[in-house]
Amino acid sequence: MGGLVGRARALQRPRGTAPLAAWNPPSAPTPEPRMKEWWIQVGLLSVPLLAVYLHIPPPKLSPALHSWRASGRYFTYKTQNIFYRDSSGALGSSDIVVLLHGFPTSSYDWYKIWEGLTQRFHRVIALDFVGFGFSDKPRPHRYSIFEQANIVEGLLGHLGLRNQRINLLSHDYGDTVAQELLHRYEHNQTGCVLINSLCLSNGGIFPETHYPRFIQKILKDGGLLSPIITRLMNYYFFSRGLGAVFGPYTQPSAAEYWDMWTAIRTNDGNLVVDSILQYINQRKKHRDRWVGALTSTSVPLHLIYGPLDPVNPYPEFLQLYRKVLPMSTVSVLDDHISHYPQLEDPMGFLNAYLNFINSF
Repeated sequence: MGGLVGRARALQRPRGTAPLAAWNPPSAPTPEPRMKEWWIQVGLLSVPLLAVYLHIPPPKLSPALHSWRASGRYFTYKTQNIFYRDSSGALGSSDIVVLLHGFPTSSYDWYKIWEGLTQRFHRVIALDFVGFGFSDKPRPHRYSIFEQANIVEGLLGHLGLRNQRINLLSHDYGDTVAQELLHRYEHNQTGCVLINSLCLSNGGIFPETHYPRFIQKILKDGGLLSPIITRLMNYYFFSRGLGAVFGPYTQPSAAEYWDMWTAIRTNDGNLVVDSILQYINQRKKHRDRWVGALTSTSVPLHLIYGPLDPVNPYPEFLQLYRKVLPMSTVSVLDDHISHYPQLEDPMGFLNAYLNFINSF
């Protein structure tokens, strides 16, 4: 009994000292707070990185693209600066050709056949539509085929060619602009282009046989999502998307892809792509006007067609074209040529066009 009392006294705390806390065995550390802290750090780091990414300046022009721009000029349509090239060519010829490029590229699409055209025509003229290439790319802005046709008319007025007969050579988006110009010509509208001939190539002339790419559908109908996608657009996704409309054996080189991307990024053109893509809806809305212009015209009409085109596929597109426009002549290029025939087969394209021009 005395021993127990002694041990009890030994365990009594001295006066003035704090009571001893109850001892509990240590528990395993919980990782949740650290995980939350890690995600916060990543988020804080991502914000400035994303901000920098979204405001990356456009790439520097390659020597070839710089030369193209340096050889051109600008004129003002309303408040917009529009880039164009105007080359004097063959002596003894009075013929003029105006080139209308496609989406989403620029007048640079014609560089492979430019010299060949200058050997046949007195003047070779090309422009970058508003929203494309080296022209202004306003935003917000209601881009339309009608405005682009007005710009072509304005350019020819600026060059003093309003009373001259013009040969139109167009591709893709440019085909629709040419159709609107043809409608105005057929209806004798004031200030219209006097069209001597029209050659179309791989454009969505008929909405029912036109199959936009998946990304185009998303961008044109994406609502609030579209501006986010356009800001996140980069060279990798651009080159993969554009490469899908070139033939497997006619892919652009890395330098050509980069030039196309640079022209788009100039003046923040990637941020207006979704607005420009409303032309697809405009084609449907104004089908009767624009297809009707082709069916009713007496202007010499020709089509140069790359049959591997996934956007205007063979044979569906070509069968409808020949059915609706039996008076038009057609040049079908080799089976492996796709949506950009003037770049994929420049000699075949040029020869087909010159044969057409020399036939009337």
